[in-house]
Order: sequence, then C-alpha cells, then structure tokens
Amino acid sequence: MRINDLLARPELGLRLLTGDPSREFTTVHITDLPEPGRYLSGGELVLTGLLWRHGPEDSPNFVAALREAGVAALGAGQAWLGHIPSDLVAACTAAGLPLLEVPTEVSFRTLSEIVVPRLSGDVREELGRHRRIVAAVAEGADLPELVALTAAELGVTGAVVSASGDLIAGALEDPISEGEEPATIRLARSYLAAPRLPFVTGGRTVFAVGRGHRAAGWALACDGDLLDRADLGYELAACVALERIRLEAGRRVERRLTEQLLAAALTGGDAAELNARLRTCGIDAAEPYTVVSAVAADLGERGPDPATLGGQVLEELLGREVVAAAGADGAVAVVPLRGLGVSEVAERLRAGAAVLSALPGTRISVGLSSALTGAAALRGGVAESGHARRLAEKRGGGVVTSAEIYTHDLLLATVPAEIGRSFADSLLGPLLDYDRSHQSDLIRTLGVFLDTAGSWHTCAERLHVHVNTVRYRIKRIEELTGRDLSTMPDRVDFYLALRAP
Repeated sequence: MRINDLLARPELGLRLLTGDPSREFTTVHITDLPEPGRYLSGGELVLTGLLWRHGPEDSPNFVAALREAGVAALGAGQAWLGHIPSDLVAACTAAGLPLLEVPTEVSFRTLSEIVVPRLSGDVREELGRHRRIVAAVAEGADLPELVALTAAELGVTGAVVSASGDLIAGALEDPISEGEEPATIRLARSYLAAPRLPFVTGGRTVFAVGRGHRAAGWALACDGDLLDRADLGYELAACVALERIRLEAGRRVERRLTEQLLAAALTGGDAAELNARLRTCGIDAAEPYTVVSAVAADLGERGPDPATLGGQVLEELLGREVVAAAGADGAVAVVPLRGLGVSEVAERLRAGAAVLSALPGTRISVGLSSALTGAAALRGGVAESGHARRLAEKRGGGVVTSAEIYTHDLLLATVPAEIGRSFADSLLGPLLDYDRSHQSDLIRTLGVFLDTAGSWHTCAERLHVHVNTVRYRIKRIEELTGRDLSTMPDRVDFYLALRAP
C-alpha cells in the first residue's frame, strides 16, 4: 500500500506534513518507545502517540532510529500534545521520512485494519487494547488506573516500586517468612544491583521507568517472564514515566515556593512574611518541623550534581510527601513532624538509605536539625542540618541528627581535611615511625589509655599486658612527643589527633 492510498480516504482526515506520498509500506507498527529500532524490521508505517517526546531534542533521535531500521513512513497522533511539533516535522524532512498527521478522532486501530485487512481477530483486538491504554494515559489516567487498565486489557499484572522500596502503585503478592524483608524491598535491592535492565527476578520482569538516576528511580515489575515481549514492558514503562513527568510538573511549583521560603529566611526576612511563606508551604507557624539537608554523590560521575541528586533521593526516601530545594551546598527540605519525632524521621531515612546502599558507587549523606517551630527558627535549622550532613559526609555517608553534632565530631567536621591530617601527622608522626621501626604498639596503647580515662589497670586489662608495660609505653610516648599525658590539654590534643581524617 502507498501513502497516497490513505490520503485518498477522506473519512480518515490524514494530512501529509512532509515526504513523498508515493512511498510504499507493508505493515503497521504502533510504538511510543523513545528508541524503537530493535523492534522494527523495515518497511513499516509507524504510528506513535508522541508519548516519548519530552522536548525538541527527542525528535531527531526518534526519527534517526526509524530511518536506521528502514521504516517507510511515520504517522503521528494529536491526542497527547494536541498538535504535531515542528521539531518532528523538521527531523522527518531532514531524514526524508514521510510524516502523516493523524487527527485525534481517528484511532490507530482503524488505520491498522485498513492497511492489513486480513489481520486475525486476536491481533486486531491487541491493537485496540494498546490504543486504549495509550489514550488513557493521554487523557490523564493516574498510576493506579494505569496498572488496573494494563491488567484488564493485557493481562499483565505487577507494581511500580521506588528505588528505596516504596510501593507506588499495584501490588506484589509474595509470602514473607519471619524475619524476611518485604517483597518491595527485595525487588528494589535487585533493581539497584542489576548490571542491566530489564531482568527477571522472583518470577517478575523488571523494567526501568524513565531515564533518571537509578538512586531516585522507579522500577516497573511485571509478573511473569516478559523478556520475549520486552517491547510491551518498555511501552508500559514509558506510560508510567509519563505519569511521573506529569506529577513532577506539579512538584516544581512546590519546590519554587520552598526555595523562596529558604531564600527569605537566610537573608533575614520579616517574621510575618516568613510565617506566611511557611503556611504557603503547608506548615502552620505553630507546627513543629525539622530541616533536612542531603547530598548524593555518584562516585562514577554518571549522574546529576550531588545537590540535585540528593534532593531527588530525599524526596523519594520520604515517600514524595515533601519537596527538596537544591542549592549550591546541598538539597534542603522542610519536613513537618505531625506526631513524629526527629528520631523517627531519621530512622525512616536510614531504612531507605540502607536499601539504596545496594547501588554501587553512590554515597548518600543526610543531616537533620532538631525540632523547630515558626519561620524565625528556619535559618538556624538550615545551618544545623548542614553541619549534621557534613558530618555524615565525613563518615562516608549515612544519616546524622543534630543530637550527634554537638560533640568533638562537629569540630573535626568543620576543619579542612588537609589541616586535620597535618595536625595528626605532626603529633602522631614520631609514634607511627617508632611503631614501624620497633614493631611496637604505642599508637594502640595511646588510644586505649585515652578511652579508659587514663586508668593504668583498665588499660592493661584491655591490652592484655602487665600494668608496668603500660607505664613504660606511656612514658615512651611522652618522650617521643614532648607531651604530658597527665595534663588535660595534651590528652585532648592526642584524642583529636587520633580521630582526625
């Protein structure tokens, strides 16, 4: 069949936007995958609802994949965007690929039945089911509706799970033995550790949702082995990704409000104005809250900057109940407590971060302020949570609350690493050299001596040596360093030197 044959049917209302109308095609293929080339054999009229298009830069990539696969022509529906974008027209023109505009009222199933009138009833019905799912997404179906529709139309059941193990939509039916982690947690760990996607685990096929960093990603888990029908899984994952993009559009407004609140607080804004901004962000002036600061460093440098990724991860760890504003130093979220304590929020964050630890090469650091009320406390809360987060970074990642920063660790966390190392080397260097030369144990003895508050006998018991041996070693330490371990200032110096980075 030729494109002219379709254009000659007025009831279809098709319009040729670019290309040769005499081009022949042999069959129809419906897809909304951003890279559909692997499922094309050549000669097709490809029909797409444009769900893959997030911006103008996507059109050239999509068209290039079609051209490389030898596709004859492209038909684009109007239902999703309401029009055919000019960047798609330009890409098709440059590639010499005919482009048809398919009006909203004409279904892809109708075109398929015209092109391939001898299709079996089963195939025609499958095309109709596909079209109904795409149309539902375009019309704003939410994730639970999409999961239910997929099960009803395609018989594919499953769930959408966040990287931290939060069930977002659907259900994972799995018997849990005593002491065993929930199925969502096990699936999230498998998703994070998988060298490639999709993969099959526990009787489910797991697909990535969208193209974002895996630490803040979602996984689509379809029951059964769909590797031989991977195009179906990719299509469903693309539909889920579109709903996530739609949700993200609303969250951008909330982030902007949080950014404005934080900016006003850090520049010393008027108290009445700050409380009004706090209420705009959903927190009453008398309601307790905690400030949370986060960064997520991708050690392989594959993802976004640590502040941006930290904000994305933080939102997922808290079940998308808050938004995080990414700044130069890190992401910051104002989290209402609502019956919870700071320690309970911290435990929730630790549980999610423990799941994310299954992802190689990504280090997450989170700090929480104490419980605060009123916008006037916000500035101090930002500083407090930032100090706690930097302590978490110093420890190699994790979650730290304000209760942990009011110790010598806070002092060490604020000292540049090179200064801390220089201080430790100058004080402990002679002891390290002596231990290496004499196979002695002065550094270890010093540490135990300080941990036991200078008790000769307790130190000897812990080291399993005679008390006179401890006395000899301490005397040798004082001779090598010129310090006096009977004085508090010198004990403090040694204590900090042993804990310097």
